[in-house]
Amino acid sequence: MTTTIAAAPPASDARRRWTVLAVCALSMFLVGLDTTIVNVGLPAIGAGLGTGTRGLEWVVDAYTVVLASLLIVSGALADRFGRRRVFRCGLVLFGASSLVCALAPSLGVLVAARAVQGIGASMLSPVALAIVVAALPDPKERARAIGIWASVFGLSLAAGPVTGGALIAALGWRSVFWVNAPVVAAALVLVALYVPESRGERARRLDLPGQALLTVALCTIVGLLIESPRLGWASPWAVAGYALAALATAGFVRVELRRDEPLMDLGLFRRPPFAAAVLGAVAVFTALSAALLLNTLYLQHARGWTPLATGLATLPMALGATVCAPWSGTLVGRHGPRLPLLLAGAFTAAGGLCLAVLGPDTATPLLVLALLLIGVGFGFANAPITNTAVGGLPPSRAGVAGAITSTARQLGSAVGIAVAGALVAGTDPAGLARASCPGWLLVAACGLFLLAVARTSRTSRTRPSTTSSARSAR
Repeated sequence: MTTTIAAAPPASDARRRWTVLAVCALSMFLVGLDTTIVNVGLPAIGAGLGTGTRGLEWVVDAYTVVLASLLIVSGALADRFGRRRVFRCGLVLFGASSLVCALAPSLGVLVAARAVQGIGASMLSPVALAIVVAALPDPKERARAIGIWASVFGLSLAAGPVTGGALIAALGWRSVFWVNAPVVAAALVLVALYVPESRGERARRLDLPGQALLTVALCTIVGLLIESPRLGWASPWAVAGYALAALATAGFVRVELRRDEPLMDLGLFRRPPFAAAVLGAVAVFTALSAALLLNTLYLQHARGWTPLATGLATLPMALGATVCAPWSGTLVGRHGPRLPLLLAGAFTAAGGLCLAVLGPDTATPLLVLALLLIGVGFGFANAPITNTAVGGLPPSRAGVAGAITSTARQLGSAVGIAVAGALVAGTDPAGLARASCPGWLLVAACGLFLLAVARTSRTSRTRPSTTSSARSAR
C-alpha cells in the first residue's frame, strides 16, 4: 500500500472504520459550523464592538482567508509527520483561539483570534478527509463515506445560522465561540481512542516560498474586494494592491513550475476533471457565503428580524443540504459526477433568481423557497466535487488532494463574503433590498457556472478512476 498506518484496525473491522469516519465528521462539523455560525451574529457583533459592515467582513474573512492559505501546507505536513498528530494540534489551536474570540474586547483582537482559528482549522479540514480515505481503501465504501462526510460538512455550514441565532438569543454573541470548547474536548478524546496514525509513504519537502506567495496573493485579493469600495477602485492604495496581487500570483506560478515538489502541482489543472472540481468548489461556496450574508443583513436590518428568527429562516437550507448530500454521493457512485452537478447548478441558479428582484416587502415564503433551493444545490454539489478531486490524485497524496479542493472552497467563501459585503456596505436599511439584488444574481451565476462545469465532466461512472487509484495503493 502507498499509505502506512501504525496500529491500524484490520480491513475487515467495518465498525472501527466507520467510527473513524464519525470522529472525523465531528471535527469537520466544528470547522464548517464556525464558518457560518458567525454570519447570523454579525449585526450583534457590530453593535457590541462598534464596527460597520467592512469590519464585520474581516471577522468572517480573517478566518476563511487564513484557512484557505494554509490548507495545502497543512495537508503536506500531515502526510509527512502523521495525520492524527497534525489533526490533534489543529483541534488544540482551534479550541484555544475560540476562547480568545469569546473574550475579545475589541474588533482588532477578534479579527486576530479569528485568523488563529483559521490556522487551527487548516489542520483539520484536509487531514480529516485524508484520514477517512486511508481508513476506507475500498472505492465503493469510500464513495459512500465521502457522501456522508460531505453531508455532515454541508449540514454544519447550513446549520450554523440556526445554531448561532439560538445562542445569541439566549446568551449573546460571544456564545457562538464558547460553544466550540466542549466539542473540541470531546473530539480530542475520541481521536485519542479511535483514530489510527497514518502518513504518506514518502515525506514531501515543504515549499515555504510557494506558501508565502500564495498567502500574500489570497490576502491581497480578498483585502482589495473588501476595502476598495471605501478607498476607491482607482485610488493609489488600490492600484498598489493590484500590482502586489499580480506580482504575488505570477511569482507563485513561477516558483511552483520550477520546484520538484511544489506546494501545488499546477500541472494537475491541465486535467479537466480536477480543474472542474476546483472551479466548481469556488463557485459553490461563493454562492453559499454570499447568500448567507445577504440574507442575514437583509432580514435583520431591513426587516427587523431577530437573530433567532433569521437563523430559523435558514432551516430549509440546512434540510436541503442534509438530505441531498448523501443522495448525491450515491448518484456519483452509480452514474458519475455529471448528474449531481447538473442538479446542483439548476437548483442554485433557481434559488438566486428567486431573489434577483428582492424588495423591502418580499413574501417570506419566497425567501424560504430560495434558501431551500440553494441548500439543495449545495447538497448535490459537494460529493461530486470532493470525489473527483480525491480520485484524481494518487492515494498517497490524499492530504494534498483534499487540501487543494478545500482551499478552493474557502477562497470561494472569502470572495462571496467580500463581494456581497461590498455591494451593501454603507447602505441604509431602506435601500438594502435593492443593493442586494446584484448579489443574488451572483448566486444565480454561480449556479449557471456549475452547469458549465457539469458539461466538462465525464458521462461515465467515476468508479473506474477510483478503482484505478485504489489499485495503485495496493
